[in-house]
Amino acid sequence: MASNPSPAFAYVVLYVKDVAKSTAFYAKAFGCNVRRLDESHRWGELESGKTTIAFTPVHQRETDRITGAVQDPWSGRERPPVELCFAYVDVDAAYKRAVENGAMSVSEPEEKEWGQKVGYVRDIDGIVVRMGSHVSPPKQYHQD
Repeated sequence: MASNPSPAFAYVVLYVKDVAKSTAFYAKAFGCNVRRLDESHRWGELESGKTTIAFTPVHQRETDRITGAVQDPWSGRERPPVELCFAYVDVDAAYKRAVENGAMSVSEPEEKEWGQKVGYVRDIDGIVVRMGSHVSPPKQYHQD
C-alpha cells in the first residue's frame, strides 16, 4: 500500500472589502509581486515565497452559502483571528515602507528575547501583519 505524500501548504485566502485595492496595497506596502488579479476583481493573488496569498471579497454568494458568512470583528481592540507573517532581512526598512504605504502602525520593530526583530502593522482591512527577521532553525538535540 503506497503512503500519501505530505500536503504542500498552497495558499492563504484573505476576505477583504476590495480585492483590487488590497492586492495593490500588499504589493506596494510589503513588496510582494502580484501574480494575478482577475477582471471581475473577485480574486487576486500575490507571490510570497512558496505560499500564495490570495484575496477574495468578504461577501460572496458562493462561499457564504457553503461555509457561512465571514465575520468582521475588527475594532480598535479586536482583530480577525488570523495574522500574516513576513520575514525580512531589514525589518526596520520593511516596516517603514509598509507604514509609508498605508499600513497602520501597531508596534515598531524591536528585538525579542528569542533573537528575532519583530514589528506589527494592520493592513487596510484591519488584519495584523507581523514583520520579522529570519529565525534560525532550532539546534538539533540528541539524547544519549
